Amino acid sequence: MSKGRIQKMVKQEKAVTKDMLVGMQVIDAEGHVVGTVKDVAFIVGKMGLSLYVEGKKDEGRSITWEEVQAVGDFIILKPEQPPEPQPQPQPTPQVCPTCKGPLTYVPQYQRWYCYKCKKYA
Repeated sequence: MSKGRIQKMVKQEKAVTKDMLVGMQVIDAEGHVVGTVKDVAFIVGKMGLSLYVEGKKDEGRSITWEEVQAVGDFIILKPEQPPEPQPQPQPTPQVCPTCKGPLTYVPQYQRWYCYKCKKYA
C-alpha cells in the first residue's frame, strides 16, 4: 500500500466554524432530518457547546456536541443509547415466623419461602 493511500485512510482533524454549522441540516442515525442549525450555543455550567436546531414545525431543541457523530455536507447524530436497566433492589432478608429460619425471596412469585418449613411465609 502506498504512503498516499495510508495518509488518506487516516482521519484528519478539522476545525468546524460557527459559520460552517449554521444552516446545515441535522440528520439522526436512522437517516431522518431533525432540522436545521440556527445557532451555536454554550450551556452555562457545562463544558463544550451545543447546536440550536429548529425542526419542521419551528420547534427548537439543543443538541450537545457529544451527540454529533460526523460533520460534512450535513451533521449526522450518533445513535441513541437505550437507558441502562436499573438493577432490581434485593429485598431485606426475612425470618420465618414459624421456625425463625431464613426466608428466601422468590422473584417469580414475589413471595418469601422457607426451605425448612417447605412453605411460603
